[in-house]
Amino acid sequence: MSAPARSRRVLVPSAGTGQSNNLVRAIRAADPAVGVVGVNSDRFYLTQSLADRNRALVPPSHPGFDDALCRVVEDERVDLLVPTRDWEVARFAALADRLAPRLFLPSATTIALCQDKQRLCDHLAAHGLPVPRTLPVQRLEDVESVVAAFAPGATLWCRSRFGSDSRAATPVRSAAQARAWMSYWEDMRGFPVSSFTLGEYLPGRDFACQTVWRDGRLVLAKTYERLDYIGGASRPSGVASRVALAKNVYEPGVLDVACAAIRAVDPGATGAFDVDLKCDAAGVPAITEVNAGRFLSSQSIFDFTGEHSLTDVFLQLAFGEPVTLDAVYDASPGWYMVRDVDLLPGVVHEQDLVRFVGDAAVPSRRYA
Repeated sequence: MSAPARSRRVLVPSAGTGQSNNLVRAIRAADPAVGVVGVNSDRFYLTQSLADRNRALVPPSHPGFDDALCRVVEDERVDLLVPTRDWEVARFAALADRLAPRLFLPSATTIALCQDKQRLCDHLAAHGLPVPRTLPVQRLEDVESVVAAFAPGATLWCRSRFGSDSRAATPVRSAAQARAWMSYWEDMRGFPVSSFTLGEYLPGRDFACQTVWRDGRLVLAKTYERLDYIGGASRPSGVASRVALAKNVYEPGVLDVACAAIRAVDPGATGAFDVDLKCDAAGVPAITEVNAGRFLSSQSIFDFTGEHSLTDVFLQLAFGEPVTLDAVYDASPGWYMVRDVDLLPGVVHEQDLVRFVGDAAVPSRRYA
């Protein structure tokens, strides 16, 4: 009699963080038989990990990090690595020669393009896709001329061309404000002025489109609209990258633009791609980011609503299983996700909101 097949094992980095624990929950909901190995260089976070087994690594800046990671992969007989942050996506892709076939990621070239927001914007614009006009800044002395390239008095979005979590991003209305913001981040946080861009500020609706692809074929897509942000009230912009309240939406036009962007950056797209879009004052969506190779931290709304779990479909594709869905756009309007610090993501349907009766005369924007 043959021995029973070994259960598959998935490695989840940044173990113990909220984003990684959300991923572990989704993996277990998709397939309880999959074993999860968590890794992190921060042992405090490891104490909070939901993984079946946890391993401590040296920090990513340590010269032995790559070897340590590969040893864990071999020791734990890991079948698949699922990064949760941009730096992990880039690092794993750079180790493709050592980690293949345990990766289900876009190419390193695609990842590098998407992680440079200025290059991405220029690339998409050259393909005729809607993006906010964005210009690079090389020196503080260039700020006046860059600002002058936009309409007088226009609100501009000042941000670093690299990184995530809306780090170093804020709206500005003058060259003086832009210079002060860049100078502060250079002096206090080590962000060189040459890493900044200035672009059109888009005041409209804020969408996320999460997709999974294999060999240039869209397999599954879901969309939500951001309604509120964790920590947004304490930022000059009023927004942040971590969503506090989101609702699933059916927006075929948004999906069409997002898919066109992904095909423009990688005609043979494979793996997970998130496209962020914001609308201008006229309601026309434009692409602000393409996150290649990872899911959003707010993935729960896509895993626990609709006909299919994005994480489940991603795992099937990564493990080489055939996946054929009746409809690639799995929209499930009416579902909301609520998140906050020290709060597990909650998914609730709009029908449940009628259970709470109050005396508010004006509906909150949260339920718009």
